[in-house]
Amino acid sequence: MFGRWLDRYDERRAERGNEVKEQTAFVLDAHFAFQDCRTDVLGIETFCRHSVSAAADSAFFEIPAEDNLNFKWEQDWIEFPSSVTTEVSENNIVKSLATTGKSTDHALIVFHHWNARKRYGRPAKLISQRGVDVFQMAMPYHFERSRPDSAYADYMLSPSLGRTIQSVRQAVLDGRKLIRVLEASGYKRISVLGISLGSWVAGLVAANDPAVRTASLYLTAGSLADMVWTGRATAHIRSSLAGRINVAQLNEAWLSLNLENYARQFARADLELQIVVAQRDTVVPPDLAKSLITKLRQASAKPDVLELNCGHYSFSLPPYILRAGLGTLRLLAR
Repeated sequence: MFGRWLDRYDERRAERGNEVKEQTAFVLDAHFAFQDCRTDVLGIETFCRHSVSAAADSAFFEIPAEDNLNFKWEQDWIEFPSSVTTEVSENNIVKSLATTGKSTDHALIVFHHWNARKRYGRPAKLISQRGVDVFQMAMPYHFERSRPDSAYADYMLSPSLGRTIQSVRQAVLDGRKLIRVLEASGYKRISVLGISLGSWVAGLVAANDPAVRTASLYLTAGSLADMVWTGRATAHIRSSLAGRINVAQLNEAWLSLNLENYARQFARADLELQIVVAQRDTVVPPDLAKSLITKLRQASAKPDVLELNCGHYSFSLPPYILRAGLGTLRLLAR
């Protein structure tokens, strides 16, 4: 009976979140994703070839060498220019809210969920009181970086294949730049935590940046394409893709965003990894998370896996969020 109540709770939350989402046209927009595509490519096959090359390029998620570490830290806010410039000026400035406490050298960077309306103030305060300073970075097109007049972060995840790659890559580069800022400010240990879409960003940061020692991925999976194709919160995107592209092509097009592609990097000896799965999740179906866990273990990674009998939205309710949070605190304390 309680399980049915959780399912109804999640369905109501999903319906409310989907009310503002609008179906937009499927486009390749390859020039957003790949620097050598000055005009749009001719077809999905050519786009996929570029994507496969990007996934194999270790420099794809590297901060450009000419990008200076120009930042300001005033009171509780860190601000710096993004490593990626977009046509939305608000999106080109990164702001991170700092919640500091007793720590002198351990920083946790938090990447929020898609379409977040507020930062996680209370959890950040609790973590900082336990000796880890928390930095909540606004992902592209969220909070202060929102596109004017947009009802949700439609440019972050959309049926524009190239813009989605650009947005996730921008979030990863911004996260890596924040790591450099924190290192320059005296932090010796860096951890990351991501929730839902933020878990893909946190995962890509952890896989590509050796400075990260701990990564907690809540409500995550490997294939972003499979999540969009099957998830409750992205039905409007799949409607735009249907008949224009199939799920196999979408997986190839977004190969660089698939965490399974980085299983070997997650297996490095100095990285502690936590994965939290919601067994009743209809936004990030748990089978997709289990596929990622299998790939990680095949690569000799040893993720600390926590499975909770809740849904995507009911994850925020006690006792589920408390169990996940306690597991993360234990991981951070090691």
